[in-house]
Amino acid sequence: MGTAYVIWTGVGGIGTVLIGIFLFGDSATFWRLFFIFLIIVGIVGLKFVH
Repeated sequence: MGTAYVIWTGVGGIGTVLIGIFLFGDSATFWRLFFIFLIIVGIVGLKFVH
């Protein structure tokens, strides 16, 4: 159950950031995209470890 919560929280956070970038013109700097990538890597890692 904890893994599912982390995955959906990450998906919601990433979705919110991407909507901000594409629809509202938020900045898409290297560091912002890099940390979004790290969240994705963490979610994938949790899925494979489980």
